[in-house]
Amino acid sequence: MIGFRIKKKSGRSAARLGVLKTPHGEVETPALVGVATQATVKTMTASQAEAAGCGMLIANTYHLHLKPGEGVVRKAGGLHRFMNWNRPMMTDSGGFQVFSLGFGMDLGQGKILRRKSDSRVTVGQQPRLLKITDDGVEFTSYMDGQRLFLGPAESVGIQESLGADIILAFDECTPPSADRKYTERSLERTHRWARVCLEKHRTDQALYGIVQGGKFHDLRRHSAETIGSMPFDGFGIGGEFGDDKRQMSRMIRWVTGVLPEDRPRHLLGIGHPDDIRRIIRAGVDTFDCTAPTHYARHGTAFVPSGRLDLNQVQYLKQFRPLDSKCSCFVCQEHTRSYISHLIRAKEVLGLTLLSFHNLHFFHALAARAREDIKRGIL
Repeated sequence: MIGFRIKKKSGRSAARLGVLKTPHGEVETPALVGVATQATVKTMTASQAEAAGCGMLIANTYHLHLKPGEGVVRKAGGLHRFMNWNRPMMTDSGGFQVFSLGFGMDLGQGKILRRKSDSRVTVGQQPRLLKITDDGVEFTSYMDGQRLFLGPAESVGIQESLGADIILAFDECTPPSADRKYTERSLERTHRWARVCLEKHRTDQALYGIVQGGKFHDLRRHSAETIGSMPFDGFGIGGEFGDDKRQMSRMIRWVTGVLPEDRPRHLLGIGHPDDIRRIIRAGVDTFDCTAPTHYARHGTAFVPSGRLDLNQVQYLKQFRPLDSKCSCFVCQEHTRSYISHLIRAKEVLGLTLLSFHNLHFFHALAARAREDIKRGIL
């Protein structure tokens, strides 16, 4: 089980400083949760991820169910022993894959629209590779094309076998282009699945309920009220967040303004550098984002002035750190020239160095936000 204590509330926003206590240690919030989709932070060892600042990780139920299977992880002693991670851990429910492998893939959309779209998802419409029913979701495995079923009971059972400190209720993450009627039907389904998850939950792992509702203010508030009234140990905020970062902040505040204050709030899948202070000011305690390692694998470093694409030949002639003010070992020991060479030569070490630096950079932003809450300026 977990505990959550609020140490200080901001007088300038909904931001709050807290401590999340788990069986595997404490995390000072607000905090970035590192993404370990398949029981690894990509290109890094567990000790490297911790050294880069990760105090908590989130793994993926759907992908671990496919390989190696929750039975293998359970026999290994659970995720912590399996991957040699001794800090707090979460698992998502597989709900995001309902979107990403469904309408997200069909329509080429993410949780935040990068451009206006005329596409609409309406009641009765189904994704190409999924079948969504009131009982759960039938997936087509990307490994062998076989059909597999995931519903609230199955998701909870898999997560209990994986053994993370915090598990998430199964939900449907609706696409940005879902119309109101589709979103209403989806929300009813998500709330029904939340009750099933509570009924089927048998371990002492903390269980978070997920708030959905798409871009609709009244549906978001209704979901926050409904999920907030259930005996969950914390709450996840999921779904799409429009096509404007300012709109995203408002949508998060619709939810945090309704959810009970005494339990932690986790924002699912959002957390680029320009998002971090916005979402913290909106009242988010923890958040996860693939950006640090995803961009690293494409040769991109995050620095205070923006991004550096180390694939570009110009960086071969720059014999200085990625960021001269950064305290991470990558910036202390290596130059842009060397890292650019590694990336251009397709050496794996380049991906590891960029992943470490990017994670350190993101965690430093979160740490700065915590300090600013303490100082009363966020």
